[in-house]
Amino acid sequence: MKRLAQEKLNRLLACFDSEDRVLIVINADPDAIASAMAIKRLLWRKVASVLIAHVNRIERPDNLTMIQKLGLKLLPFGNLDVAAFSKTVLVDSQPDHHEAFGRIERFCAVIDHHPKTHFDADYVDIRPEYGATASMMTEYLQASGLAVSAKLAAGLLYAIKTDTRNFERQAIEADLKAFQFLFKRANLPLVRKIESSEIRPEFLRYFRYALQTYRMRHGKVFIHLADVTHADVCVLVADFFMKVQTVSWTIVSGLCQDRLTVIFRNDGIRKNAGSLAQKAFGAFGSAGGHKSMARAEIPLRQLEHLIERPTDTRIIRWVMERVDGKGSGRTEEGKRTMEEQPS
Repeated sequence: MKRLAQEKLNRLLACFDSEDRVLIVINADPDAIASAMAIKRLLWRKVASVLIAHVNRIERPDNLTMIQKLGLKLLPFGNLDVAAFSKTVLVDSQPDHHEAFGRIERFCAVIDHHPKTHFDADYVDIRPEYGATASMMTEYLQASGLAVSAKLAAGLLYAIKTDTRNFERQAIEADLKAFQFLFKRANLPLVRKIESSEIRPEFLRYFRYALQTYRMRHGKVFIHLADVTHADVCVLVADFFMKVQTVSWTIVSGLCQDRLTVIFRNDGIRKNAGSLAQKAFGAFGSAGGHKSMARAEIPLRQLEHLIERPTDTRIIRWVMERVDGKGSGRTEEGKRTMEEQPS
């Protein structure tokens, strides 16, 4: 294992030289942020400069707290001149995971733990069996022999905790070993501070709305939050409803940034959220994920062709039909709906 990690590190570093200006691109969440920190550490004194850019709006409190407490500087990807960088790295994502990644014609390196999609890069390390990209990056750091600061260890540790949901989701022995390595080095009070910063006060209204409007069918909770300030609100609500005893699935949707986002969560018992997301919505936008968690994003311009006059009621009806395999595509006024159990 150590030899393989060293070989991967050597191949990654061989992609760069001392004059390179490197741009690390992420769809910012704890795993992506921490993994980008690790890559920046690996490239320290090996390239001319390293910047980290995010394609998404960062509004989740834990992400904001993580960035603040770790002293990170992340730049909006849309504000950057891509041509100013000689090498680009994509971490915890793949080129077809977000439309903004299309600004990069070809990434120099792609490192991720999601299922492999079709793309080309100089260096590719995709390990879908891993619970977190942060675990992979910890192995790179171990192979490098570089010192891992308490802040970097805290970021990577929190990322592993988040993506494996404290090892309740998919994880392998390598994730556990990475966690053990980081636990000895991390600033644990800093980790606890980040963990306790999940919900902003203004998000509480979405929880109230969800409690008033949720629909349940055969252990599945369906919620449409209408317009949300950030798609991550759907994630928070989906995770919250998974704590209900009789719930085995949560499907939460919301409208944000000219797209419908649908978040999937399940209990991980003989279920595959990624496959369901792809089957239900893959034909209309981007969709995929892991066995217990997934996401689909559908442009509003596409949604208007699928749902006649897409009101909130018709959107959740369409989502329910697609998830239960009863929708053929376009939903028209007057179409008979499925039987459902309202809240």
